[in-house]
Amino acid sequence: MKNTLLTLLLSVLALSARSQTFNGGTDSILDFQPINIPIVVSGLPTSINLLTFGIEEVCFDVTHTCLADLSISLTSPDGISISLISSVGGGADNFTGTCLRADAATSIVAGNAPYTGTFKPQGPLASFNNNQNPNGTWILTVNDNAGADVGFLNSCAITFGSNPATFPVFLGSDLPLVVLNTFGATIPDEPKISATMKIITNTSGNLNFPADAPVFSGFIGIEQRGSSSAGFPQKSYGFETRNASQIPIDTSLLGMPSESDWILYAPYNDKSCIRNILTYDLSNQMGMYASRTKLCEVFLNNDYVGIYVLMEKIKRDNNRVDIAKLLPIDSIGDQLTGGYIVKIDKSTGSGGGSWLSNFQTAAGQDVYFNYHYPSETNITAIQTDYIQKYIDSFEVAINSPQYQDPLIGYRKYAKTETFVDFLLLNELSKNVDAYRISTFLHKDKDSKDGRLRMGPIWDFNLAWWNADYCEGDSSGGFAYILAGCGDDTPTWWAQLMSDPQFQFDLRCRYDSLRETLLSEQYLYNFIDSLGNYLDNAKTRHFEEWPILGVYTWPNPSPLPQTYAEELTAIKTWIQERLAWLDVNLPGICDLRTEESALSEAFCMLYPNPAKETITIRIKTNKDELQEVKIYSTNGQLFKTIDLTGFEKSVSIADLPIGTYLLEIRTSNSMIHKRLVKE
Repeated sequence: MKNTLLTLLLSVLALSARSQTFNGGTDSILDFQPINIPIVVSGLPTSINLLTFGIEEVCFDVTHTCLADLSISLTSPDGISISLISSVGGGADNFTGTCLRADAATSIVAGNAPYTGTFKPQGPLASFNNNQNPNGTWILTVNDNAGADVGFLNSCAITFGSNPATFPVFLGSDLPLVVLNTFGATIPDEPKISATMKIITNTSGNLNFPADAPVFSGFIGIEQRGSSSAGFPQKSYGFETRNASQIPIDTSLLGMPSESDWILYAPYNDKSCIRNILTYDLSNQMGMYASRTKLCEVFLNNDYVGIYVLMEKIKRDNNRVDIAKLLPIDSIGDQLTGGYIVKIDKSTGSGGGSWLSNFQTAAGQDVYFNYHYPSETNITAIQTDYIQKYIDSFEVAINSPQYQDPLIGYRKYAKTETFVDFLLLNELSKNVDAYRISTFLHKDKDSKDGRLRMGPIWDFNLAWWNADYCEGDSSGGFAYILAGCGDDTPTWWAQLMSDPQFQFDLRCRYDSLRETLLSEQYLYNFIDSLGNYLDNAKTRHFEEWPILGVYTWPNPSPLPQTYAEELTAIKTWIQERLAWLDVNLPGICDLRTEESALSEAFCMLYPNPAKETITIRIKTNKDELQEVKIYSTNGQLFKTIDLTGFEKSVSIADLPIGTYLLEIRTSNSMIHKRLVKE
């Protein structure tokens, strides 16, 4: 009996010591038709692990004329699915004798077609070595995610042996860690799937490790997100925090205000990893809300997947887009007038979640407005009719011959200060997506100054010298003309930039910010501080995604070869961009000659500059003064004064020295004036 057991043990050890390969079949690869190839495994030990025996290698041979269309994944008998490759190779041809191993020297991301030889896969083979029984049917799935190209799977195989795939050793991070567990399930584009999440951050200054005690541990629903970025190997995700019953629940993450909806943004083609963070920080400091952000490193099912940005999803919320809640019962009067969030973006039609503007771009292209809040499923017909008509009235006004008129022009419908700041941020960064996609507007109730406001700003990964099209790599030229390369931005922006009053407002705001937030020193210091913060994490990130010095759509040339060179390139471009804007931004900030002919004919403000008192005179026998609001140039309300009559004196003795915006309301109009307090 002992000899029999010893013989069995020796045979098992002998079996586990040698590699065994199992082959699958072949099949045609057609557009949008996934193929699932079974690979039957038998005769192996009933448990594979990370130490002694497990999966070592996956090989395949594919004929195809556009590798970027393909994604290939492997699913084990216990249901774990791992992405082996996705969107690599660009328009090149074929995987010829391609093998994937965890211990390969080169990642598949950094290889070149036809990828002959051995490479690291994009997903972790080590996740299969989880003590499962390998005997059974494994499935290799090949998916052609685009049209026009077809191919053939010539062969595929899995090898098991005594050199099992393992996870790399993690040496600790300065950044918070986000640890996701989908229990082997692949995260789809939609709908959200159930998962768990832990967040680890040590406040004592110690490095963070995945096994440390978390500051957050709970349930989430998670899905992929992104449009053009969806084709990158490093995926971005949207998720909501949930309770044990899978109901969304508001949660504070890394000190950000409580909410349930969040984003994990993957900065794959932004090799600095900071372009969105830089822009959002500027916006918030300028007084225009943008998503709060936190840099972190992410693990997905025990696999390290790189640097991410945890950020707020754009939502109506007192701590996000702070406008009134709009309920389905809000159908008349002031309640109907707000709040709304809409988005100019791509659309496949004018029904459902969007509507078509009555005004095309200068190039004759359609402009679509998408319902964001309330969502297309929650907004009522009365509410859609209201917001469509309001935005149409704004577009009619700004495209009319009287668009500059303070009474019937665009200022009646638009909070111009937000248009100024929105334009400055997009022009400073020369965002090639600006104005035409990912462009948000919002409107509060009329009782809360319900004019249209631009923002929040969104999606600046292709800004700040990170696009090789639409002159995105040039420090000269205006983005509102070049964005999309086809003059496909709404005509608003050309109209605004031809209005002397808007030019004045724009120039004064820019000149003021050039002394502070838009100074080279401030921008350089901010970039360097983020670069220093990422010093520990960036090495791991670019080992996982070895793309430094490698063209990644749509990086401009010359390609920086190191992370330090990436930051230097951004700072050099910023210096050149600011120098160009200094000379070419229209308008002259001369407050003594500010009044346009139309504004002067209707309302006078004197003296200006002033020290103690100003006088406001309305030159008409129809209107009466009702209210004056005094704002700082960043939109902060200093005081509100109730007035009646045709001429009034207003004390400004309590205001600090500086530049202010006066909003003068009458019974049927609104005028804006600039004031200097000496």
